[in-house]
Amino acid sequence: MLVHSRAGRRAAWALFGVLFLPLFALPLLVVVAASFATHWSGAFPSGPTTQNYASAVQGESLGALTTSLVTALVASLLALTAGTWAALAAARLGKRGKRLPDALFMLPVAVPSVVVGLAVLVAFSKPPVLLNGTSSIVILAHTVLVTAFAYQSVSAAIVRLDPAYEQAAASLGARPSYVLWRVRLPLLLPSLTAAAGLCFALSMGELSATMMLYPPDWTPLPVRIFTATDRGSLFSGSAVAVVLMAATLLVLLAVSRVRTKASYR
Repeated sequence: MLVHSRAGRRAAWALFGVLFLPLFALPLLVVVAASFATHWSGAFPSGPTTQNYASAVQGESLGALTTSLVTALVASLLALTAGTWAALAAARLGKRGKRLPDALFMLPVAVPSVVVGLAVLVAFSKPPVLLNGTSSIVILAHTVLVTAFAYQSVSAAIVRLDPAYEQAAASLGARPSYVLWRVRLPLLLPSLTAAAGLCFALSMGELSATMMLYPPDWTPLPVRIFTATDRGSLFSGSAVAVVLMAATLLVLLAVSRVRTKASYR
């Protein structure tokens, strides 16, 4: 913490507690508590049970979790590939030349995700590319939504790269492709893994665009949470939400370990 006095550190921690607990931690704790309850007693859930989790990790809920994991994994890989390629290409255009790709890649973030879902639905509901009613249209929408974050993360990392490494490799006769694969991308690996984790987490929690596009046989977990709570099944929906959070955190922890190892290479 960048506060050197003891009183300043105490004040900073107190401010952190005042802001963090009611705004972030408390709502999540309520969801966790509700996932172990059967009814509400006053302001608190009561009736301890684990039956909500029994239904949250089997049947349709388990299938929805698998769907979310596959969707997020594929969308993250596609977004990371496209975003990295675009960031590397835009870096060669200079500050003025980068303005156009920056604006294009940030456009899906500047509008509500439901607008992106509508755009994908309209664009791919007729030949020659007919994706409506398939899992591909959901993955495509997620890719469009998260590519902007991959692009921005890699672009920021490229700006911080020391050009001396590439210049040294080029001066020794290395081809541009060799410099890219053996010098530039390894230096960007920590940022690439961070971007991949961010894209994965965002895809796992995406709902608005997904609601417009998902077919009955490809229902991601956020949609199942929404439908459960919409029917009034708050406690089972809370259990499914906790499963979603746990799965996302486990993947992010694995990505964090990869990123840490990449940083010390």
